[in-house]
Amino acid sequence: MALATTRTRTGRRPSALRALWDSTVGKKAVMAGTGVIMLLFLVAHMLGNLKIFFGAEEFNGYAAWLRTIGEPALHNGWYLYIQRAGLVVAVVLHGVAAYQLSRRDIKARPTKYEHKRPRTSYATRTMRWGGVILGLYIVWHILDLTTLTVNPLGKEHHPYENLVADFQLWYVNVIYIVAMLALGLHIRHGFWSAAQTLGAVNKRRDRALKITANVLAAALTAGFLVVPVAVMTGLVD
Repeated sequence: MALATTRTRTGRRPSALRALWDSTVGKKAVMAGTGVIMLLFLVAHMLGNLKIFFGAEEFNGYAAWLRTIGEPALHNGWYLYIQRAGLVVAVVLHGVAAYQLSRRDIKARPTKYEHKRPRTSYATRTMRWGGVILGLYIVWHILDLTTLTVNPLGKEHHPYENLVADFQLWYVNVIYIVAMLALGLHIRHGFWSAAQTLGAVNKRRDRALKITANVLAAALTAGFLVVPVAVMTGLVD
């Protein structure tokens, strides 16, 4: 699809970056790129969470190590702030691009279809709501385990204890489980969409990519959910 070449209201031709962003293919590329960044973070985050099974000392030591990444070039904790800022930018760009693509799609179809559209997968039909759920959960997660504002223990530099205190509350488990199920569906559909946008899909790779999307979504969902289940069952305390 060609990029937009229309002039702006001031009469100037838009920059290449602005033209890319204004185009449908550009927004899809932004969604795919930011999706890959967030996916890589989620994999690392899940693996870090699993250290909880090695005990408080191991888990708290891992959390303390994260604050030292980049030293001595970076001061203690700077890496985490840089990472958080990068993730916020990725999430915002991903969400804005998704919203604008959705509005563009609606405007392109102002009238209802005469016949019903083909039935789509559950993940596809709930993609937008899943994004909203995940957005709200990110806000909760920051208030819970970053600022400790809503954490039931709220003890600084004791992430193991804060996490265990969290998952001893039924409503926190409900919030977390719903968010992780939404995440799994989002990853399953998003991985496939990103592969299409980046041109990785063809007849030979189609089946392999679908299997990869399903396995990746299932593995991440299970990897995140095993932690609250372990706390609820007393395996971790």
